[in-house]
Amino acid sequence: MINPGAASAVPAAQIIVAIIPIVGIVMGAVVVFFYLLWRHREIVRQIESGAYKQPLFDLYLFSLLTGFLLAGTGLVLTILFLCIEGMSYTLLGGLIPFSLGIGLLSFFFVTSPGRKKSVSSN
Repeated sequence: MINPGAASAVPAAQIIVAIIPIVGIVMGAVVVFFYLLWRHREIVRQIESGAYKQPLFDLYLFSLLTGFLLAGTGLVLTILFLCIEGMSYTLLGGLIPFSLGIGLLSFFFVTSPGRKKSVSSN
């Protein structure tokens, strides 16, 4: 009986199959590099012409949203892994995003009283 797996393939086919992901990763990296290069040049030209507007990024809203998403996902994964595997190292797959989410939420709530004072004084 002939095995249909990759181990029974012709050696030339095995090499081609091994090269495909490498070529894909290299081409993806080239595309990302040129996107970043062209975006940088575009921003430089906008700054030179005076048409550049800095994008607004609200760190506090981002930390709140990301904290809720990570804490919720981590809590669900922790409960799931606890029910399936019990107390084992698999539980870290849920505890890590849960603790990151709690950290981001605590950052938001610890810094929000100081933020409200500085915003109201402006």
